[in-house]
Amino acid sequence: MTVDSVNSEARQNTEEPHEPPLAGGAVPLLGHGLKLARDPLAFMCGLRDHGDVVRLRLGPKTVYAITTPALTGAVALSPDYIISGPLWETLESLLGKEGVATANGPLHRRQRRTIQPAFRRDAIPAHGPVMEEEAHALTERWSSGRPVDCTLEAFRIAVRVSARCLLRGPYMDERAERLGGALSTVFRGMYRRMILPLGPLYRLPLPANRAFDRALADLHRLVDEIIAERRASGRNPDDLLTALLTAENDNGKPIGEQEIHDQVVAILTAGGETVATTIMWLLQTLANHPEHADRIRAEVESVTGGKPVAFDDVRRLTHTNNVIVETMRLRPSVWVLTRRAVTDTELGGRRIPAGADIIYSPYAIQRDPRSYPDHLEFDPDRWLPERSREVPKHAMSPFGVGNRKCPADHFSMALLSLFTAAVATRFRLEQVAGSNDTPRIGITLRPRKLLVRPVPR
Repeated sequence: MTVDSVNSEARQNTEEPHEPPLAGGAVPLLGHGLKLARDPLAFMCGLRDHGDVVRLRLGPKTVYAITTPALTGAVALSPDYIISGPLWETLESLLGKEGVATANGPLHRRQRRTIQPAFRRDAIPAHGPVMEEEAHALTERWSSGRPVDCTLEAFRIAVRVSARCLLRGPYMDERAERLGGALSTVFRGMYRRMILPLGPLYRLPLPANRAFDRALADLHRLVDEIIAERRASGRNPDDLLTALLTAENDNGKPIGEQEIHDQVVAILTAGGETVATTIMWLLQTLANHPEHADRIRAEVESVTGGKPVAFDDVRRLTHTNNVIVETMRLRPSVWVLTRRAVTDTELGGRRIPAGADIIYSPYAIQRDPRSYPDHLEFDPDRWLPERSREVPKHAMSPFGVGNRKCPADHFSMALLSLFTAAVATRFRLEQVAGSNDTPRIGITLRPRKLLVRPVPR
């Protein structure tokens, strides 16, 4: 499905594209930002009832929300829309303007060429021993049966695996904890800045603003420490950090320090925040759906013959992988995305002017009853081959599509599969007093405070 094909269908029903309807509930000055602040998930899901394309007001800006899989796929694949808009503008204070996550055009293509070799399918097995070691080290830490803070443990394994595999350096638990705490504060603050663009107010010395500024500064210090340590070591291992430190721009000169910094930030952010939040939701799944945890354990034992699960086993863990995909469907780490139109265009028969910002929610798309029977039910078997064919194209794209697809998709899935299999094989999980698994909304989606007790099997 392309923009042209979507638009062709639309023109059969209308001769000229027209203005999308304005969603109800806007208030003076803040527009729909107040609704997005109060209950963003319900608000984004409710937009589908008002049309395929709907206008929103975020402060003084008009934003166009799209609500169907076909249109989100069209936007993601079309050169008429670039990475920009409210989400990416707020993320630039963290990711910078020179990293692969926020770059566009020739710069983005060159950066993809630099980092892609680290994530080739044939390169991932070399990371298997580190993934195995970290997954089994986690299960050993949990063997006492004491309650586990899932946020801390999820960041510990996600950041340590990313750093050990891609940056090839020692990574202390204290650093992983720093990264987790800082990202939590920064991503919540960025979400507020995206939906309520009240620029000058965020510069006032209020407690929330000071906490945001401290967390952001700590993230950048952490990256500077990693780069400085590598240079001081004199080592040049075959990893992603070496590739960045030796990379050249289109003129054959070394890339700048800012670009190196921004690329490492992007690696740690993706490897830390998005993978860690997915791990948190997987732990909630294992606790809330013990029947599927039991099926995972049985599957692992049938594949391994009772041995500890290994990297080479993950491709044969069909149900385990289906549990992961279904968890990501219902609880996507990245629940909102934006793009910007670079030319006058149309979507679904609706006029989109050049410079307009587009917003859409993978969370809403992946819970659409038009795409999924029993859309709110946790049903991993919907991803069996005979059933997954019924899912509309682009109704489930957890790693994105096109040239913006996450380059670490296979790397991340291998880690998630190995982690889930290792935990479910060793333990039953129970939420304990004080646990709160309701979503905490930021740029990413994570449980508010997930606490579980691992009960040895």
